Amino acid sequence: MELHQLRCFVAVAEELHFGRAATRLHMTQPPLSRQIQLLEHTLGVLLLERNNRQARLTLAGQSFLEDARRILQIAESASQSARRIAHGEAGRLTLGFTAVGAYSMIPRLLVHAGQTLPDIELVLSERVSSTQVHDLEAGLIDVGLVRQVLPSARVEYLPIHREPFIAALPAVHALAARERLRPSDFDDQPFVMYSANEGRYFHDRIANLFARHEVQPRYLHQLGQTHSILGLVNVGLGCAVVPASAQALRLEQVVFRPLVGMEQQAEIFLAFCRDNPNPVLGAFVAMARKFFEAG
Repeated sequence: MELHQLRCFVAVAEELHFGRAATRLHMTQPPLSRQIQLLEHTLGVLLLERNNRQARLTLAGQSFLEDARRILQIAESASQSARRIAHGEAGRLTLGFTAVGAYSMIPRLLVHAGQTLPDIELVLSERVSSTQVHDLEAGLIDVGLVRQVLPSARVEYLPIHREPFIAALPAVHALAARERLRPSDFDDQPFVMYSANEGRYFHDRIANLFARHEVQPRYLHQLGQTHSILGLVNVGLGCAVVPASAQALRLEQVVFRPLVGMEQQAEIFLAFCRDNPNPVLGAFVAMARKFFEAG
């Protein structure tokens, strides 16, 4: 049983006339009649009763018509899906991201992607930047939102976002009364720092800031994730310096203040392998670039 035979049968069944069905299918009547005969032979049943002027569906033909239409619809849908996937208009893409990106950036990007690329399924995978680069090279993720540009012959990095660092303080801290802070304000203050391992990107920038200004906070704890650091600030265990996007967490006992004197900003790069064969990658990268350029 072939799809062409089903199309011929549906046309005749809907027209109930071989001549009109042949015209509709842009073919002559003898080949059309032959296709119907082959289909009936394959099924072993009579689908149409014919005479010189018209055709009439048998009971078996009436039942088979609904199934034939359904099969043709499924076949057409499968063809369209295959073409869309091949052209990068549909498919599946795994997106890596850091925890800070999930506070506001990732939700906004997902909403936009759902509107502009509705047939691309996004699978989210939270992991630190160094792991993302490794997983990009291993093919475990398709694209990543990373903080660090790590050496790689295959990974391409596109800068997409920059944000300032800000001070995070317990609401009851004396420094919380000031409108803005300087690095020197943290000298000898209890401080919750990023870990030199799990939070290396932020650790190095904040440590360099304090070194340039000859500031020595009292480091009480060193943690890898921004939300964990703010959790300690929230209960009054110390101050912290975090990227501005952390304000989206809105902890009750944490206040944020601008930080004057820190020229460095926290950057985010869109990272992907140039040789990734996933056909939807190009469409996603183009969409993401326009999204972040628009602000």
